[in-house]
Amino acid sequence: MTNPAFAGHPFGSAVTEDTLRQIFNPLTQWEDKYRQLILLGKQLPALSDELKAQAREIPGCENRVWLGYTLSGEGKLHFFGDSEGRIVRGLLAVLLTAVEGKTAPTLLAQDPLALFDELGLRGQLSASRSQGLAALAAVVQDAARQA
Repeated sequence: MTNPAFAGHPFGSAVTEDTLRQIFNPLTQWEDKYRQLILLGKQLPALSDELKAQAREIPGCENRVWLGYTLSGEGKLHFFGDSEGRIVRGLLAVLLTAVEGKTAPTLLAQDPLALFDELGLRGQLSASRSQGLAALAAVVQDAARQA
């Protein structure tokens, strides 16, 4: 089994919540936020078929989306994911930034989507993308409960 803890994405380490605040908070137009989401999604490396097989394909999303995790010896959850859609990849990048490397109690104590609200990213999403985002957050919460 490949260790997905090092799936190669920068989210939660090089790209932090503060980084995203600096990028998104000055933006007032949805089109500008949309462009930034696409740029973030481009930084998310594609998962190999082996890692996709270890992840869960999330039902209810507009595009195919995979999200998986591993638990480190220190009790931290390491998430990895991929999507076929450009915007969804960007949304996944924001989610990974919010949850990567945190412990189960920390994840259970917070809403995985709070950062989306803080950055003003949920208001303009289509119903199907909002539903998919909620499904991704549910997977994060399930992972934390199982850890």
